[in-house]
Amino acid sequence: MAVVAAGLLALSACGDAGNDSDDGADGPDVEVEKQDFEAGTRMAELQKAGKVKIGVKYDQPGVGFKSATDDDPSGFDPEIGEILAAKLGIDDDDIEWVESVSANREPFLQNGTVDFVIASYSITDDRRKVVGQAGPYYVTGQSLLVAKDDDSISGPEDLKGKKVCSVTGSTSIKTVEEEFGATPAGFDTYSECVQQLKNGSVDAVTTDAAILLGYAAEDPDKLKVVGEPFSEERYGIGYGKDYPELCEFVNETLTSAFEDGTWKEAFDATLGKGGAEAGDPPALDECA
Repeated sequence: MAVVAAGLLALSACGDAGNDSDDGADGPDVEVEKQDFEAGTRMAELQKAGKVKIGVKYDQPGVGFKSATDDDPSGFDPEIGEILAAKLGIDDDDIEWVESVSANREPFLQNGTVDFVIASYSITDDRRKVVGQAGPYYVTGQSLLVAKDDDSISGPEDLKGKKVCSVTGSTSIKTVEEEFGATPAGFDTYSECVQQLKNGSVDAVTTDAAILLGYAAEDPDKLKVVGEPFSEERYGIGYGKDYPELCEFVNETLTSAFEDGTWKEAFDATLGKGGAEAGDPPALDECA
């Protein structure tokens, strides 16, 4: 893996990536080695500012979730954000979390509302035309959530003519419409889709299996996940195209997390609690 910048130096100072308090953060106590960066890079600017803005989901249990009583979001994505911030020497308390729904992820990066998006953000060629995406840090697959007593849907082949909900702007809703003939129902958040499913307004909810398993685990008497995953979703970390140097920074940070066990600790403390296994870390895309 190429170094982040010519002036990259390892320092002895460390930052916390995760904590075990009850304020919404649910990851492990781990230490991530801080680095210094070449002047003029975006990494150096963020490090000097001592703050970073990260867009995450607030409605995906295990992935990115924040209730009205939580101080901070919890889940695998926020844990990855904390690892990234710690590499910049930025403490958890100095991360500004910004709720990012699927439809606003590109605009948030383009207009500088956030510095990074880590929000179950599947890497696609279309997205890479307008924003930067590094990774992936996790690979999952699209699946289906249905009512517990509904036996009419056992997989995507049963979706023709069915009303299927997902978030507006997601790859999932496009897939079930174009490939399986479903009638799409788009909402801003997955929690809205789950509510639509519970009240009978839609026949199914579709998105990545990891997210759906979180919802099913919260209400197992009413909801179930059916079938095998039928796509590959590669979660990436989004950044503004004006800062291409962030790609190498993200990839090197992820490589370190894969190798020192930080990535697996974060996974086990979040998605792992629902029974998912981390498996081997994914191969990272090369930076252009």
